[in-house]
Amino acid sequence: MSSDNIAIRVNNVGKCYEMYGKPSHRLWQTLTMGRKTFYKEFWALRDINFEVKKSECVGIIGRNGSGKSTLLQIIAGTLTPTTGNVEVNGRVAALLELGSGFNPEFTGRDNIYMNASILGLTKIEINAKYDEIVAFADIGEFIDQPVKTYSSGMIVRLAFAVQVTIEPDILIVDEALSVGDVFFQQKCFNRLRSLQKSGTTLLFVSHDLSTVKSLCDKCIYLEEGKIKCLGASTEICDSYYNNTTKISNKVVFTQDRGDCKQPTYGKMFRIDELMPRRCTERSGSFEVKFTALDVYDESGYMIFDCQPNQNIRVIASFVANKDFPAGASAGLLCRNERNLEMFALNTDRFGTLLGDLKKDHRYTIEWLFKNPLNAGKYLFSIGLKPDVEGFYFYDRIFNASLLEVRAPQKNNHSIGGCVYLEECDIKFFQFNE
Repeated sequence: MSSDNIAIRVNNVGKCYEMYGKPSHRLWQTLTMGRKTFYKEFWALRDINFEVKKSECVGIIGRNGSGKSTLLQIIAGTLTPTTGNVEVNGRVAALLELGSGFNPEFTGRDNIYMNASILGLTKIEINAKYDEIVAFADIGEFIDQPVKTYSSGMIVRLAFAVQVTIEPDILIVDEALSVGDVFFQQKCFNRLRSLQKSGTTLLFVSHDLSTVKSLCDKCIYLEEGKIKCLGASTEICDSYYNNTTKISNKVVFTQDRGDCKQPTYGKMFRIDELMPRRCTERSGSFEVKFTALDVYDESGYMIFDCQPNQNIRVIASFVANKDFPAGASAGLLCRNERNLEMFALNTDRFGTLLGDLKKDHRYTIEWLFKNPLNAGKYLFSIGLKPDVEGFYFYDRIFNASLLEVRAPQKNNHSIGGCVYLEECDIKFFQFNE
């Protein structure tokens, strides 16, 4: 691959910190000139290798302490790696820590000029961008007040406005957008998408997996300072979610509920041999195992597309590999092509709990509802869990079935949004002066 198309190349990067048990050990380490070691090594990062193409948006996820912020600081140049090196092609702007780079004694106006100068802009260029920065930050008269008087949300507004308005080649964002109101967050994400379309490379760290899946093309999953996996954002986020919600404790079942409603067990049980190959992630104890997830119309015919407001029946087939008492519940999750969650239908939410499960018996769960979705492609995920607290699943499959929703035949024009409303009473009034 040509290096001309690479924005960031990370080569065998590692970061080691010296951990001292007592402050005096630092002095002894200096006095002995390395002949004796008074510290323990802690590797925050080790053997990190990846490339980011120009105009790509790459997410970085992982638990607290996995090395995400350390990696971003090394790429941004504010931290030196212990091993390896980073190649960056282009001007880098970074939102790493709340208020980093701001002098709290200076006014917002002064900090705009100082930050933009550090990022390589001349005073003439800053003057040309100043009004745009102030308008995007939208902090009013506080622009002429010391930054130490700002709220955390105002600091983020100003910092983000400076970084995105200069249109950097590479923008690094580390959880900074989690602060601030929802309206400003929406404005930020719109600007990020606009920057990406114009060719800016984005590195984005967040614990909000929905945002990562929606915004990022690829994703890096860090665990204990190493890359656990790297790939398409949907697959990596699903893998991370599965790994962080597994529970190894023994399951203790509640008493059998005699008054639980039974789901409809139809004759549509089937085995779909291709389902495991289609799904992006699967986990669970597999004491109960799904065999198919399909969509049917009201007449019982399997369908792969439908129209808005059409009655559909989603049916999950499964086999029990052991005997289990009544009380388990199942969940159906629908996501669109951009991996945004459309709706979730859990059986316990509607007062339906599964009855006794017998070893080697076959079962189905049916969801019958009016399709609320607008034209587009949608993916269904499925999960089955016992009646216990926590995230213990018998079986959980992401993206097991695809349904395409066609635009209504009576409408020849495009309708925006994900939800389709069949009827709406619209009234028009005119008031004379």
